[in-house]
Amino acid sequence: MRLISVIADQWLGLCRKPPVVRTMQTGIDFGQEPVLSGQPAGSGGGWGSIRRGIGAALSGMRTLNRNRQLLWFALLAGLALACNVLYYAAIQYLGWNLHISLDSRIGSYALEFTFEFVTMFFLVYLLAALVLSISSGKGSTASFFQGLIMAKKFQKSLAVWSFILALAGMLLFYAWFYFFYWLPPEFRFLNAFGPFSFVTGTITQFPFNWTLDWDMLTEFPGYGGRSLLLWIYPYGLTDALPMMGINILLLILTPFVVPHIVLEHKTVRESVAGSFATIKKIPGEAASSVIFLGVIAAGAFLSYLLIQAVSGIVDPYTTVMFHPSDAWIALALLYNLTLVIVVLVMATVGGIVALDLYSRAKAGLVSGSDRTKQTP
Repeated sequence: MRLISVIADQWLGLCRKPPVVRTMQTGIDFGQEPVLSGQPAGSGGGWGSIRRGIGAALSGMRTLNRNRQLLWFALLAGLALACNVLYYAAIQYLGWNLHISLDSRIGSYALEFTFEFVTMFFLVYLLAALVLSISSGKGSTASFFQGLIMAKKFQKSLAVWSFILALAGMLLFYAWFYFFYWLPPEFRFLNAFGPFSFVTGTITQFPFNWTLDWDMLTEFPGYGGRSLLLWIYPYGLTDALPMMGINILLLILTPFVVPHIVLEHKTVRESVAGSFATIKKIPGEAASSVIFLGVIAAGAFLSYLLIQAVSGIVDPYTTVMFHPSDAWIALALLYNLTLVIVVLVMATVGGIVALDLYSRAKAGLVSGSDRTKQTP
C-alpha cells in the first residue's frame, strides 16, 4: 500500500512539494557553444543542431576523460546488468536441472517483473548519482560516490520512475513476443524479427561463441554434465537481453526525467512532461548526440564481421566442430571484453550528455523569448 501511495503522490501529483529550481554549478566546463543566442532553445535547427549534438557528445567524452572516477557508473551499471543475466540463468537452471518451477504463470510474471524493477532501480539510481555528482562538482572534480549519497533524498521518486519503466518494458516485451508466437504458419518466416531470434543468431557466431563447440565450453572433464556456464551463456544472456533492451530504450527515450527529478525536485509526472518539453526544444541536438554515441557502439559491435573475415570462421553451423587456435580464442575473448567496455563507457557519456543538453535547454528557456514572460 505504501508503494501505491508513493506512486499516487509522484505520478498523479498529489501532496507534491513546490518545484524547486536550483542554480546548477556543474564545476565542469562542457566546452561547447551555447544552444541559443537570444532565441528559444534549439531554434538553430538543421546542421547547427546536429553539430551542437555531436559537440555535446565529444564534450561528454572530454568530461569523462578529466573525471575518470565517473567510470564507477559504468562499472556498477555493468554489474547490475550482469546480475540480471545471472537471475535468468538461475531460473533456467532451477527449472531444467532441479525441476523447480512456479505453480502459476502469474507468479512467474510477478517474479520476473520484480527483478526487472530492481535492475531498473539500480540503473536509474546510478544515473541520478551521475547527474548529481557532475552538477555539484567542485572545480574540475566530480565525486561519483558523493552523488550516490545525495541521490538517497530522491529514492522514492526514482523508485516510482523505475516501476513505470519496468512495467512498460514488460508489457511491450510480451506484446512483441506474443505477436510472433500467434502468427499463422504461413507467416512464420517473420519470426526472424522476434525478440530472441537476433540474440540467438548472433551469439552462436564467432567471436561471440569463441569455440563454436558448445561441448568444449560447457562440459566438465570427467564429469559428463553441463557446467553452470551454459546457463549463464547463452541461456541467461538470451533471456535477459530482449526485455532489458526494451527497458533501456525507454530510459534513452526519456533522457531528462532523472535531471528534472533530482535537480528541480519535481514529481515523476512533472518530470516526464518536462522531459518531452525539453526534447521538443532541442530535438536535433538530442537525436544527433544519441545517434553519434550509438554509431560508436554499433561500430564496435559490427567489427566482429572483420574478425570473421580474417579468421575465415563465418558460418557457425558448418564449422560447429571447428576448434579455433588458442590465439583466436584469446582474440575473441578480448573482443567481447572490449565491446562490453565500449558500450558501458558510451552509456556513461550519454548520461553526461543528457545533463549537458538539459542545462543548455534550461538556460535557453530563460535567456530567450521566455525571459520576457518573467519580466514584471
